[in-house]
Amino acid sequence: MPASKPDAPTRLTAEAARARHAALSEAIAEADRLYHQEDAPEISDAAYDRLRRELETLEAGFPELSGTGAASAAVGAKPSEKFAKVRHAVPMLSLGNAFADAEVEEFVARVRRFLNRPADETLAFTAEPKIDGLSLSLRYEHGRLVTAATRGDGETGENVTANARTVRDIPQALAGAGWPAVCEVRGEVYLSHADFAAINARQAAAGKALFANPRNAAAGSLRQLDPSITAARPLKFFAYAWGEVSEAIAATQSGVLARFAAWGLPVNPRTVTCETAAEMIAHYGNIEADRAGLGYDIDGVVYKVDDLALQRRLGFVSRSPRWALAHKFAAQEALTVVEGIDINVGRTGSLNPLARLRPVTVGGVVVSNATLHNEGYVKGVGGDGEPIREGRDIRVGDTVIVLRAGDVIPKVMDVVLDKRPADATPFVFPDTCPACGSRAVREINPRTGAPDAVRRCTGGLICPAQGVERLKHFVSRNGFDLEGFGQTYIEVLFEAGLVRQPADLFRLDFARLKAAIVARREALSAERREAGVPAPKKATKKKGEEEDKAIHNLLAAVADRRSLPMNRFLFALGIPDIGESTAKALARRFSDFSALGAALAAAGAAKAGPDWLEFSAVPRIGPTTRDRLLEVGLPGEAAGDAVDGQDGEPPVVGVAKIRFSTSQRASLLAHYGSEAAIHEAIAKAAAQRPGDAYRVFADDGEIGPVATDSLIAFFSEPHNDAAVSALLDEVAVEPMAATAQAAAFAGKTIVFTGTLERMTRNEAKATAERLGAKVSGSVSARTDLVVAGPGAGSKLTDAERHGVRVVSEDEWVAMVAGA
Repeated sequence: MPASKPDAPTRLTAEAARARHAALSEAIAEADRLYHQEDAPEISDAAYDRLRRELETLEAGFPELSGTGAASAAVGAKPSEKFAKVRHAVPMLSLGNAFADAEVEEFVARVRRFLNRPADETLAFTAEPKIDGLSLSLRYEHGRLVTAATRGDGETGENVTANARTVRDIPQALAGAGWPAVCEVRGEVYLSHADFAAINARQAAAGKALFANPRNAAAGSLRQLDPSITAARPLKFFAYAWGEVSEAIAATQSGVLARFAAWGLPVNPRTVTCETAAEMIAHYGNIEADRAGLGYDIDGVVYKVDDLALQRRLGFVSRSPRWALAHKFAAQEALTVVEGIDINVGRTGSLNPLARLRPVTVGGVVVSNATLHNEGYVKGVGGDGEPIREGRDIRVGDTVIVLRAGDVIPKVMDVVLDKRPADATPFVFPDTCPACGSRAVREINPRTGAPDAVRRCTGGLICPAQGVERLKHFVSRNGFDLEGFGQTYIEVLFEAGLVRQPADLFRLDFARLKAAIVARREALSAERREAGVPAPKKATKKKGEEEDKAIHNLLAAVADRRSLPMNRFLFALGIPDIGESTAKALARRFSDFSALGAALAAAGAAKAGPDWLEFSAVPRIGPTTRDRLLEVGLPGEAAGDAVDGQDGEPPVVGVAKIRFSTSQRASLLAHYGSEAAIHEAIAKAAAQRPGDAYRVFADDGEIGPVATDSLIAFFSEPHNDAAVSALLDEVAVEPMAATAQAAAFAGKTIVFTGTLERMTRNEAKATAERLGAKVSGSVSARTDLVVAGPGAGSKLTDAERHGVRVVSEDEWVAMVAGA
């Protein structure tokens, strides 16, 4: 995520603004995905809000950027493929944010200006706590609940009706009378602090991962594929808005909330009506003071114009209504002591340091853990070598400043050196994985020559901390496509110890599979009893027969995948940096798996050394100049043939055929310190150049050095090699099917952008590749065609800038039909 302080838009060139806009859009989209799809945010609400604000400021300074990316108008994230989709009749939008009292005063003044209301004329606003949970839309028809859907991307959400029916706060039928024939009630699903603590206690007792916070737990609980898991978790609900209604409910916001309460829908009792900005700010202060005693998480107060007719007049701007504002709580800090530093292994093998803290209350919430990000953050050194916290490292026993912003996982911001114990020693980051004992390494990034920020376990297929996620990837549609083996079954089999690596899937039998499923069902029943949820009806003979049939279907799916094309086999292994396109490129270049293995072994022996990588990363020294310098040495300043300078600089002298400028020489001097050190560095780098066997992979435009290093690292680990060998004992790897190329598309580079309505993105990509085209994720001068659907953003702008042909989805379909 971008962390640097943004330049003021007025100081940016148009090109720099476009680049920054693209970076911000990408960062916001990734944050939206992690928050809304994965229920696992990696940045705080405050950091996210800063990204949003910078984007809005940039678009205000450069209006031509508005609408060129989806981020400025995006709400939430695309709904998960795990659920059926529900299109919202009325979009579920987001809110504008404020962090200072002055911004609230400006909001009120802005509303008055828009409505032409003088300052002495009454204008009412509602003020309600902003619940930190998961947005949910409930559709009632003739008073009965028929559909429940998450926000999704604001336009389309996930159908979670079966799960919502298990939430006790959500009535299956509205009480009283007078409700419209169609009434969409919107609100927030959340967990109380007490219930969250109880759930985490049960997770700990079962040896399962703990939830980071109540919001993640609530979102994860509602978005379960098995409604019985949702039922076992005491979710709650507050109603505060509405979508489609067949007739008006009331004339005011507060009136609608009163009707909701009369119909049996829970509304927040801390909602009040205010008439001035001062009253709104005072209520905000009261809520903030009482925050610790509410018993559930909130992250601010929401203000809304009370009169619904005025709301309609005010309307919307971009992704939010003009008539509402979220007044967010500021980040909060506290002092506490680091009692330990633990290393958790992430699903991709990352070793993530976590500080165990002496419990401290921060903003009304007891904090006992805080993220330490990565190895460099603990040591006080950034990825660019610049100091963090002025170089202060974090040690066990240190008194530290803990920041909690937006109710996301807190982080350690700084160390109070005056309070450091005399016997505190620097933390030594492990070089082996705590989960499986495999080596944990920081790979050298071949593009930068510097170690990656994150240390990763090399255990791959055998590491239990990575096992479940790798297995889910293995059975996914684009991998082995084992029909029926969804998320739940993989977790059941992994917990039962039946499947720990891919080969185990092909050794399953009916008896062991049945036993694992029965054990899981009994464990769920025990959880429901402990949570006070009524036990389900006893299994009938028919249900037992259906379960047995499902198990036979799973085994049949495994039997049907005893052979697989090489590209899908490679992709299914889940090797970092090896996506579908790279897997296909590898399968096209190697006839079988043994040939690939031999080539990779040779490539590993021919890898570049650290001095070559360092030299390659020197600023302003590109690949061409680097290779010539390593071949003929550094040009002298007063000898040799003159050659043209670069970047508009005067010519310099040196060895013929080397384009070498004074700024490049200065860059080398800044990096190595002296002419003598440069000559020595060139000699070392020349001796450590990558060999031809390595460059076969690294110089291939469809593979590249990063993927090459990942492949070498993966297969050089004996346990990964053993796991793949075990899998090859169970399945046969076939050559990838030859591509049926069409002359119109063969060798062309195509980019898809926006929303495709007649086919999925995967279908479009597969079609293009089947016709011999290459599908890229970015537009450049080498792109041949851009297929743009609704919502196309920066890629469309890039296409226009490079003069690339742009067609609609309908035109694309017609082109394919005629190919």
